[in-house]
Amino acid sequence: MIQLSESAQAHFRRLIEREALPGLGVRLSAMHPGTPRADVRLEFAEPADLTGDEWAIDCDGFTLWIEGASASYLDAAEIDYVQQATGGQLQIRAPKIKGEAPAETASLVERVRWVVEHEVNPQLAQHRGHVGVEEVTADGVVYLRFGGGCHGCGMADVTLKQGIEKTLLTRVPGVTAVRDATDHATGAAPYIPRDAA
Repeated sequence: MIQLSESAQAHFRRLIEREALPGLGVRLSAMHPGTPRADVRLEFAEPADLTGDEWAIDCDGFTLWIEGASASYLDAAEIDYVQQATGGQLQIRAPKIKGEAPAETASLVERVRWVVEHEVNPQLAQHRGHVGVEEVTADGVVYLRFGGGCHGCGMADVTLKQGIEKTLLTRVPGVTAVRDATDHATGAAPYIPRDAA
């Protein structure tokens, strides 16, 4: 499941020995798994800190606990400790932490949501914006609701037609059109005010 190199084990062992707490181990969990913001959290944990759903991996001199809900996202993760000229560095690679794109056989809604969350919204976040999928009709029309800096933005139409719609039409077979379901007049903090665009 998880590959923990000898150098990483030696590094953890040294740190744990310094603490001199009985049963001290290391807990690994996924933060915001299945999303573009996914990351790993690595922390020391005593037996009293455990919730009971962790998976235990016995290492030489300590236990690595994997949070139960994170296990599928951390499958095939690799933890290594690399010595460099400026000191050591812990490296964690978790290829499944951001989730896996739905198969072509998945519903149109699932495939649209995946592309919106993993490709469209990271781009919009650069302008403090995001979109949410309101509806996907039976004939493939996607209705989106703009939020954040995109709500009320004077460039929302351009973003919709030249960015989001092109992306969804190209990346998600079955999408026929993309429409805006947002009342832009209610936008409180647009990236570019509509009267300035």
